[in-house]
Amino acid sequence: MAATLPAAGPAAAAADPQRLTVDLGASEGRVMLGANGSLYGVSDDGVPGDAVMEPLKITSISQKPEGGAQHPNGDALTVSKSFFRTGGGEINVMMQDIYAKWPYEDLGIDDYLPKVDKIVQEISADPNSDRFVYIPFNEPDQIWYQLGVEDQAQYEKNRDRFFQDWKTVYQRIRAIDPDARIAGPNEAAYHSRLLKDFLAFTKRENVVPQVMTWHELGSGSLRDFQAHYEDYRSLERAAGIAPLKINIDEYANRRDLSVPGQLVQWVSMFERNKVYGNMAYWDAAGNLSGHVVRSNIPNGGWWLFRWYAGLTGNTVKVTPPRPNTVDTLQGLASLDTSRRQAQVLLGGADGDSDVVVQRVPRSVFGRTVTAVVAEAAWSGYEGQHAAPRVLARTKVKVADDGSVTVPLRGLRKMSAYRIVLTPGGSGTPSAASVPWSASYEAEDASITDGKVYTQGTVSNANGYAASGTKDVGSLNRPGSKVAFTVNVPEDGTYDLGILYGNQSGGPATQKLLVDGADPVTVTYPSTENWTYRAKKEVGVRLTAGTHQLVLAKGDAEVTLDRIDLTARSGAPVASYEATLAAIGGRPSYDYSSSAGVGTGALVLRSGDKAVFDVYAPRDGYYTVTPRTSAAVKLALHGETVTAAPGRPLRLYLVAGNNRVAMTSGHSAVRSLDVSGDGSASGTLSYEGASATLSGGAKLVDSPHASAGSFIGRLGNSPSSTAEFTVDAPRAGRYMLVVHYAHNDRRDNGHAYNTDIMSRTADIVVGGAAPRKVTFKNTWSWDDYWTVGVPVDLAKGANKVTFGNATAWAPNIDRIELGRVAG
Repeated sequence: MAATLPAAGPAAAAADPQRLTVDLGASEGRVMLGANGSLYGVSDDGVPGDAVMEPLKITSISQKPEGGAQHPNGDALTVSKSFFRTGGGEINVMMQDIYAKWPYEDLGIDDYLPKVDKIVQEISADPNSDRFVYIPFNEPDQIWYQLGVEDQAQYEKNRDRFFQDWKTVYQRIRAIDPDARIAGPNEAAYHSRLLKDFLAFTKRENVVPQVMTWHELGSGSLRDFQAHYEDYRSLERAAGIAPLKINIDEYANRRDLSVPGQLVQWVSMFERNKVYGNMAYWDAAGNLSGHVVRSNIPNGGWWLFRWYAGLTGNTVKVTPPRPNTVDTLQGLASLDTSRRQAQVLLGGADGDSDVVVQRVPRSVFGRTVTAVVAEAAWSGYEGQHAAPRVLARTKVKVADDGSVTVPLRGLRKMSAYRIVLTPGGSGTPSAASVPWSASYEAEDASITDGKVYTQGTVSNANGYAASGTKDVGSLNRPGSKVAFTVNVPEDGTYDLGILYGNQSGGPATQKLLVDGADPVTVTYPSTENWTYRAKKEVGVRLTAGTHQLVLAKGDAEVTLDRIDLTARSGAPVASYEATLAAIGGRPSYDYSSSAGVGTGALVLRSGDKAVFDVYAPRDGYYTVTPRTSAAVKLALHGETVTAAPGRPLRLYLVAGNNRVAMTSGHSAVRSLDVSGDGSASGTLSYEGASATLSGGAKLVDSPHASAGSFIGRLGNSPSSTAEFTVDAPRAGRYMLVVHYAHNDRRDNGHAYNTDIMSRTADIVVGGAAPRKVTFKNTWSWDDYWTVGVPVDLAKGANKVTFGNATAWAPNIDRIELGRVAG
């Protein structure tokens, strides 16, 4: 079989395929999922949303102490509510983030100790105190102690001061919380000299950390980490210290975050060595280090981590073409003999590859396997990404030497790929439907009154990711435009995906001209900055052949990175494989037939559950069809419906990820199929102008609001409320979708952190208790996002009231309600 990927511009010269080898007979131990952590990845209870956190099985996050002055949000105890609620592992408390300045103001150990006492007292009193890890010092090689100095005498003086303070703080923590886990020394970079001395000192003084931490933030970390790890373990052995848990609690450069092909290189490195890792906090809190769009929408990087979370059993040895080399093809793989599945995640290079899976056990897989290949592409930091496209489903005979070769052609270096092997069984899997697609770089187009900029590269690793490492900016003159010459194979409608940035302070527009015809306005929502890429999608009608697509300046300014053209063939359809779903209970796996999605069937019985992560491009109704042998029940947004085999249901999905749980008394499940594009038919919609306002809340005119006005000055007083009266045609569970905007920020003086803040609103429906809902910053006061809240309505008139007695609520444009089971 060969999976051929969509074209990515002019073809490069043919080269022999790179060979990546997977040895299913060489186990590396249980899948640990250690590399999916994040520094300030959670900013508030509800940001990111539960539906995008829970699927990732996040093992650790790093956050500031409660009330810490370093950032305006991300307090460890506050975010622990949603983190633990969604199955998160442990929280590292960056204790020095109690300070406001960066680098931290050095007021001496006597100033720090009372702060340490307060932090430990608060955390040790929490019911989940055993799930917190104290990190007393952050980057002491640079901050306070200057432990990286070359002069040996000065180093020893600085070292001895640090060691004494380490001992003092360690003992202070343990005096309050005797069972505390403490991590360190937490250097900004790996220093063998310091760690050798640190291990000797801490063992002698009985203050050895329970977790060893350091940061890997260099442009060469993908090359150097393996040597760092091996050196550290040798130092440990020499010091007579049993192997400590390792958490690389800041890793990756800006150019890596959000990019599946970059991230798979980091993840494979850490998982192979069974160390934990938290991605760095270079930009904004609350998006899992650049992998969640808004509050609930996956991007390409999120899907890579969703795949990672789906690995089960043991990891096995992977031999890449060039180990420990920056920006090369790398991978990780797992074998689960009980589920009879092998999975390979790979990426990081352009071109062709042969993935050779060796020692495929006949006792597990039989004589044939089904190989399913899918791609998670780069969609930008803030660009939505639908469920990864399946590129190939093929039944393959296992060779006499026990190997299976999966040829991959046309790999894209910013993408990651997943190969799933399951027993072949009878039947034939459905052929993958891969629409024609092509990509065109803005820097290669015809540019008028604009400038090409180089972004993230190995030499500028903390530049932002850009397709082809370049984008086009300074498109701010009246005649600024970028003209793309494209060629399509047949007449039809094409989806035009535009990777862009918009730091203009509000929605910006461009004029789209197809072959010089009348311009169509394209509106771009705000992004964090010019280079924090998002994705805008519009439809264009083209005839077969060559065309010119021009994006010309409209209102304000945007930057352009790349456009993608994809043939549209009806409403989008995605099939979510049941044997790859998250499970509860002890369902069994049936591979007697490879029909349909190719990966067999999951057999549910009483007490079992399969949870599907279902993507929706927008809020609205979709057709959901269970491919099952018997009736099942689907639970979504707190509503449970019964579904007959193959019978479509009309269900309301919110924009982004939706967790759909399936149960059954006894049913074999192949997939959950989802189609549609978010119909608003049958929903209830109420503009802000229809609400009854009181206590200072008022209607404010705005050209960006859907009906020309929004509800502003809402909250900050018990009397300031907005009350909608909604008329439900029947009783039941509805999704309340709130269209809102706000741009609260607090500048903490950090050069590279955008300290956005969230707002909350208390929502009361009928006589129910108030529910506090968090609304993430929308980057400007004029960009409206949505948050979905499940509510129960009675038939007829219902009061829905918004307020916030103690702080400002977000501005509200309008609300919509859709019955979950439509």
